[in-house]
Amino acid sequence: QVHLVESGGDSVEAGGSLRLSCSASGATYNVNCMGWFRQVPGKEREWVAAIHTTLANERYDDSVKGRFTISQDVGKNTLYLQMNSLKPEDTAVYYCAADWGRFAAGGYCSTDQQGYDYWGQGTQVTVSS
Repeated sequence: QVHLVESGGDSVEAGGSLRLSCSASGATYNVNCMGWFRQVPGKEREWVAAIHTTLANERYDDSVKGRFTISQDVGKNTLYLQMNSLKPEDTAVYYCAADWGRFAAGGYCSTDQQGYDYWGQGTQVTVSS
C-alpha cells in the first residue's frame, strides 16, 4: 500500500503561482509512475501531468504545458506540481496518484486514471479572475 497526502492548495488571482506537494509513504519502492489529476464538480477527473519516477520522463496535458512543472524529491518521497500563470479554468481539486507503472509505455506513464492504483485525498486550487 502507498499512502499519498497532498498539500499546497490555495486561492490565488489569475496570473499567480502555486506549488502543490504530495508526500508518499508506505511501499513507495514499488512506485514507478506518479501523476497529478484534477476535477471540478460535475465533470470527469482529468489528467494534468505525470512523471516516471525512475526515468524522470515527464509529460503534460496541452492545457498546462509551459505553465506547470512536475518534479520529485526522491529522498523526501515527495512529488511536486509547480503551477505558474494560473488561469480561472485551472480551478479544481487536484489529486496526486501513484502506481507501479502497469500502463507505462515507452518510458512514459499513463495519462489514464485507470493506470493508477493509489490516490490522495485532494487539495483545492481556486483561481479568481
